[in-house]
Amino acid sequence: MIQRQLLQRLSQTVQNSKVTLLVGARQVGKTTLLKEMISQSAINDVLWLNGDLPQVRATLESNNLQEISLLIHNVKVVIIDEAQRINAIGLTLKIIVDTMPDVKLFVTGSSAFELRNQLDEPLTGRKTTYYLYPISTQELFETEGLIAVKERLESRLIYGSYPEVITSNTPKDVLMELAGSYLFKDVLQVDGLRRANVLEKLLTALALQVGSEVNYNELSKTIGIDRKTVEKYIDILEKCYIIFHLNSFSRNIRTELTKGKKIYFYDTGIRNAILKQFAPLELRQDIGALWENFFIAERMKYNHYRGQYVNTYFWRTTDKQEIDYIEEQDGELKLFELKWNPKKQNSRIPNVFFNTYHPNQTAIITRENYITYLI
Repeated sequence: MIQRQLLQRLSQTVQNSKVTLLVGARQVGKTTLLKEMISQSAINDVLWLNGDLPQVRATLESNNLQEISLLIHNVKVVIIDEAQRINAIGLTLKIIVDTMPDVKLFVTGSSAFELRNQLDEPLTGRKTTYYLYPISTQELFETEGLIAVKERLESRLIYGSYPEVITSNTPKDVLMELAGSYLFKDVLQVDGLRRANVLEKLLTALALQVGSEVNYNELSKTIGIDRKTVEKYIDILEKCYIIFHLNSFSRNIRTELTKGKKIYFYDTGIRNAILKQFAPLELRQDIGALWENFFIAERMKYNHYRGQYVNTYFWRTTDKQEIDYIEEQDGELKLFELKWNPKKQNSRIPNVFFNTYHPNQTAIITRENYITYLI
């Protein structure tokens, strides 16, 4: 079993936090992580509730204090899985918090926007939120060691880093099942979002444009829907932890692009599954984009699990000078140029950026040195 970085922090919340929210895409290992936490904490009085089950939903949606009290009778820890499926779950949790002060609540969800909408107001100041991603480089290193991290790089670029994919002897089959049956379940359950064919076209277009700027007007013409619908779909895909975006960095230079946006996938395997492209790296034409997506997603995990709050960007000018990835933290800038080929380590970061913004750190990231920036 891959040792997850959040395990220790979650274990601490048993003592310190009233409501702990664990969110992330389906199948990233949220339930497994909580089971491991409970196992290590030696807590015996645990009630597991699955929000996918109709009877569980009906009981928790009733907001009937007597029924809820009977349900949680003599229990110290309550774990509610897939809580986004339960209507008004925030009010139910507030009832438990207000009337059962000794009960600790752990709530998992695979759809962030529904949970936020239902939890923010009722539980203001009473919850701690953690995000769980597919397996990180740090987690793989701590579990299997440096050699395994190096050996698994090609497989992770092609098939991604979902726990079941990493541990399977048939990663392609597991990944296609994931992409087809599980991952988009939350997306298609959103009210007014029933056009699976449109979703598939949009995801394909986004997968093909990884590493390039995304133009919503062009996407709308390509897919055959209006721009507002494109924006709505992309927003939902982000909140379901399938994709994320970088905005363009712009402060002083007249030729900077001020409204650019790049979109990446949380997992390169999901991106490749959408395109049904599993060719080995030496045969791929998209290795540069794949490498860029992989490192930025891994760096995001790295920062989150270390509790580092950073703003992230790319940078480009009208005369096509560019920087692949920028992190801004407490006024300091770190620049990353991402090159799959180690021979391109001598690539130069534009002088105009140096002279204008005086970055604190620059790095050319290749497959030979990337581990240094993720462990």
